[in-house]
Amino acid sequence: MRWLVPFTGLVSLLGQSVAAVELTLGNEASVKSAASTIAFGLLKFYTGNNTGDTPGNLPDPYFWWETGAMFGTMIDYWFLTGDPSYNEATTQAMLHQASNTRDFMPPNQTRTLGNDDQGFWALAAMSAAENKFPDPPKDQAQWLALAQAVFNQWATRWDEETCGGGLRWQIFTFNNGFNYKNSISNGCFFNLAARLARFTGNQTYADWAAKIFEWEQTVGLITPGFDIYDGVTIKEGNNCRETDQIQWSYNHGIFLHGAAVMYNITKASSVWKQRIDGILDSTVKLFYKNGIMVEQFCEDPGFCDIDQQSFKGYLTRWMAGTTQMAPYTFDTIRPLLESSATAAARACSGSPTAPSTGQPMFKGIPGTACGFKWTAPFDGLVGVGEQMNALSAVMYTLVSKVASPVTADTGGTSQGNPNAGLNQPSIGSLPEITLGEKVAAGFVTTAIAFGVIGGSVFVMF
Repeated sequence: MRWLVPFTGLVSLLGQSVAAVELTLGNEASVKSAASTIAFGLLKFYTGNNTGDTPGNLPDPYFWWETGAMFGTMIDYWFLTGDPSYNEATTQAMLHQASNTRDFMPPNQTRTLGNDDQGFWALAAMSAAENKFPDPPKDQAQWLALAQAVFNQWATRWDEETCGGGLRWQIFTFNNGFNYKNSISNGCFFNLAARLARFTGNQTYADWAAKIFEWEQTVGLITPGFDIYDGVTIKEGNNCRETDQIQWSYNHGIFLHGAAVMYNITKASSVWKQRIDGILDSTVKLFYKNGIMVEQFCEDPGFCDIDQQSFKGYLTRWMAGTTQMAPYTFDTIRPLLESSATAAARACSGSPTAPSTGQPMFKGIPGTACGFKWTAPFDGLVGVGEQMNALSAVMYTLVSKVASPVTADTGGTSQGNPNAGLNQPSIGSLPEITLGEKVAAGFVTTAIAFGVIGGSVFVMF
């Protein structure tokens, strides 16, 4: 992700609440209605389906990755509520941004494309496969194959010459951050590997998931107490001891959920249970205040940027997904989901206007703009992140009402390609590391056993 200075100069005066979002937990119709209202407001920020605009892009100041995160949220929205209103826009965006190479590396994103950016689109594709989101036409990219393409490319970028392994933040050498290895890039890799292992039954994916988690521990990004730090800078002489110890909610969420998936496929392994319990305990201590989720590093001081204002939604997604993969966590996580949902809905009561023009800053139903902070009434901050956070908070309380993500053996229909993405060279992706063939070789058995495989996620995130 890229850190931006919050555009507080545009933050509005608070308008009079006209509608506000009403939520009664335990009443499925009420939850779905609240989610529908918030989703309507969220998609009003999206312009990619307007004539002349580019499908899969949000307008400034949002980066490309956040659109992928948003459509991952909308895939889950459809799955949880049954509302197909946004399926057409979701499919159009996903397929357009998959690009002609079918790997979520569109040429117009090269100057800012990081492994984590690519990852949020890949995780959305995985969710589509796992949730049996309607499959694309057969001549188009398929959800499972898209996820596999990104996994394969990440495997070729695994860099053991610095820090003993890990993905770099950036894909291309000419982008700032190429000398940084961050937890969210490696968390996307870990989470996707675990879910592909569960979906396909292929041990190669599971081996990679274990390898990535253990690298995070070895390099010090996951501590013995299961704090999860942002990343490590590669210094001259392969010195990888300069660690950024900031902790973000989405890093905890993505590793928590991936660990839960590994727990699920290893038949309740004590190792993965210990990791789940450790991360969950750390998550609750850091990111919950009186049962309500907070972005602890920047929320109270008020300097969360545009990217960071969306992180709570992903933690919510992955907390909910953890209860599906490791059901013993449900009694701990459910009250946290519910108290945050109540608080988030209460904060969806704004009708902000731009101070310079007096024009509405929110195009949804008046009085239902969602603020960023959930520990207080509507705080005047509105945008994709704020609206997406609140939608996640509300709709994931339905997680116990839906089936667990499918696999190739339990009804998945999405078509797979174990060798997807391996024929696409990528600048700056460490060509001396030639793991591509090894990964592809590891898929031969599965390719024979499963033939053409299908579908993938309901994460978080």
